[in-house]
Amino acid sequence: MSKIDNHLFSAHEHALEREPCPQCGSELVIRQGKHGPFLGCASYPACDYIRSLTPSGRDIEKVMEGSVCPSCGQPLAIKKGRYGLFVGCTQYPACQHMASLQESDDTQIPCPACGKGHLVSRTSRFGKFFYSCDDYPHCKYVVNDKPVAMPCAKCGWGIMVEKRIRGTLKWCCPQKKCGHQDERV
Repeated sequence: MSKIDNHLFSAHEHALEREPCPQCGSELVIRQGKHGPFLGCASYPACDYIRSLTPSGRDIEKVMEGSVCPSCGQPLAIKKGRYGLFVGCTQYPACQHMASLQESDDTQIPCPACGKGHLVSRTSRFGKFFYSCDDYPHCKYVVNDKPVAMPCAKCGWGIMVEKRIRGTLKWCCPQKKCGHQDERV
């Protein structure tokens, strides 16, 4: 006597039927792209029809109660994108409003390179945090470690960064030529 339920292996008679392409009538097949699987026409170079496997609106994780879009007045939702979660308008194609889900960590530390902007926390496309000047197109200063509003004692650079070196938290100068380190007090 087998413990396997044979009903799990019985397929519905229409399960293996393929849908025809609406443009050319060929068969639609599942293809793999850089953003995941999708349906595409089997006669690809001649016909370029594609369709997402996920239904539209599936990227919405949760509609936020009590928050409205500043652009159109519709409710906002927490959505899932290719770089993680973000806040966006529920009327997406019509309204393009987006906001970051996490609060921007504005350090109020002036940028040592330009002196005009401040260093703010940002996230890279790989999920790592870094600090850059908020006057971005004009100033491209970036530092990977958390900045501290303290000038370097050796070279006089406007900030130091916190680094954990061999289990000890130290303040280091971000300038490669300087290399000055202080013990964190």
